[in-house]
Amino acid sequence: MATYALVLFTLLALVSTQAFASDPSPLQDFCVADNKTEVFVNGLVCKNPKDVKPEDFFFPGLDKAGDTSKNPGSNVTLVNVDRLAGLNTLGISLARIDFAPNGGLNPPHTHPRATEVLTVMEGTLYVGFVTSAPEFKLFSKVLNKGDVFVFPKGLIHFQFNIGAVPAVAFAGLSSQNPGLVTVAKAVFGSNPPISDDVLAKAFQLDKKTVDWLQAQFSN
Repeated sequence: MATYALVLFTLLALVSTQAFASDPSPLQDFCVADNKTEVFVNGLVCKNPKDVKPEDFFFPGLDKAGDTSKNPGSNVTLVNVDRLAGLNTLGISLARIDFAPNGGLNPPHTHPRATEVLTVMEGTLYVGFVTSAPEFKLFSKVLNKGDVFVFPKGLIHFQFNIGAVPAVAFAGLSSQNPGLVTVAKAVFGSNPPISDDVLAKAFQLDKKTVDWLQAQFSN
């Protein structure tokens, strides 16, 4: 049953690409990424169609659970254009997200180039996103197996396992390269670090607390 649901979701995500894809539309049947080229463009250069193989459109292994033993208790297996060259110019990617029981967290983050559609395959997740200024309104929901939730492009969102068993979700994203900005890591773990004077004033914290937070996200 789970396999059938995964196949159905993948097909729906692919079919809906034209409806919400944010990447430029392709001008040919396909444009398999040439990851060996030294030419820099907005996206990736196409491989010569004569050199394209079925393997360029294939990625194995999403049936395997990711390691959730490390903090914050989640593991994302992202299949974007870097891992599946045939996605180039198609405006879509896919991710499997595994959550440890009792609190596995995909922490607050954004995808600057993609809307995300998430479906729960196993377990129970508390999910949500926050709108932009001035409302900063939280839209949240508890999801069970088979439930679907959408996170609009660029908005901060999260997923949290509130169940006592591992949870699994699959996400379709409307870009071949959706990008990822994890809020806490970006703010407290940037390289080089943001001045603790700036962060202390922005978050209304003392500099000692800011320094401690920066140490937690420095690696």
